[in-house]
Amino acid sequence: MDNITKIFKALSDPNRVRILQMLINKTLCVCEIQDVLDLSISTVSKHLSILKEAGFLLDEKSGKWVYYRLNTQSNDLAINQLMLLLPIYLNNDKQIIDDKSKLNSNCQNDGCCK
Repeated sequence: MDNITKIFKALSDPNRVRILQMLINKTLCVCEIQDVLDLSISTVSKHLSILKEAGFLLDEKSGKWVYYRLNTQSNDLAINQLMLLLPIYLNNDKQIIDDKSKLNSNCQNDGCCK
């Protein structure tokens, strides 16, 4: 029961759900996520650590930057099923659409901290 509680706690914050949706198509560094969410780096890092601890994310350090991606090889059935369902329910959400647009715009302008 602890694991499922941790998973739903991770999904209980709208910003964490937004992060998961941003990571569906590509790996992102913290600064790219921070730019879209318009939150402090420390707040974004806390959200990312909660998602990682729940099993949704994997991270990779490259120099001083940390890059996050979805854990698409999770052994947790609940995580796998939820990651299939979230896009279905959120594809038409205005906030998610705006986030994707902002992320695409930032990527074209080399908005990453590389």
